[in-house]
Amino acid sequence: MPSFDVILNAFITMFVTIDPIGNAPLFLGLTAGMSTLDRRATALRGVLVSFVILGLFAVTGMAVLDGMGITINAFRVAGGLLLFYTAFEMIYAQRQERKAQTSEMAMKDEIANLAVFPLAIPLLAGPGAISATILLSSELSQQTPDHPFMGIAVLMGVLIVLLTFTYITLRSAEYFDKYLGDTGRLVLTRLLGVLLAALSVQYVADGAVALFGS
Repeated sequence: MPSFDVILNAFITMFVTIDPIGNAPLFLGLTAGMSTLDRRATALRGVLVSFVILGLFAVTGMAVLDGMGITINAFRVAGGLLLFYTAFEMIYAQRQERKAQTSEMAMKDEIANLAVFPLAIPLLAGPGAISATILLSSELSQQTPDHPFMGIAVLMGVLIVLLTFTYITLRSAEYFDKYLGDTGRLVLTRLLGVLLAALSVQYVADGAVALFGS
């Protein structure tokens, strides 16, 4: 069994990279115009998809990306470019306009799509979180050389606790929405769109420097 200090370090590392508190306002902006039930469904699906992704890399490490010939930095660039498109839609209110025009069936598709991208990838289970998961999986396995899967099991437990907290945080974001009003919601969505665009550019820049800087 890994020591308490190692487990605590793993929790803090994953907490910082997943950043549930920092992602709550972004989630609020992304789901503007959704009902309470739709927003909760989106949060739950996003967290579950994130757990599957991070759990996969906790067990397999870099084998998945290596098998496809993809580096973590290339993944970072691709995620940043896709995230920028979402930010563009938020800034020009295209996401909310499209939601207002969709049928119930189309809204269900929107919930599923939004839960996977950009909520699960790359906001919650982004390149940083995936990298941290791979590194911690190796570190925790080394702490229990006789039972390497014990370290992986501990990491999975950390992910379960952290993503449960993330779901609670995202679900609580809806309460702030009640006090914003239409004008406040419009301002917040555009402001968060700008911040999301800056975050996406940072993803691309970090990945490009790592890919082409050496």
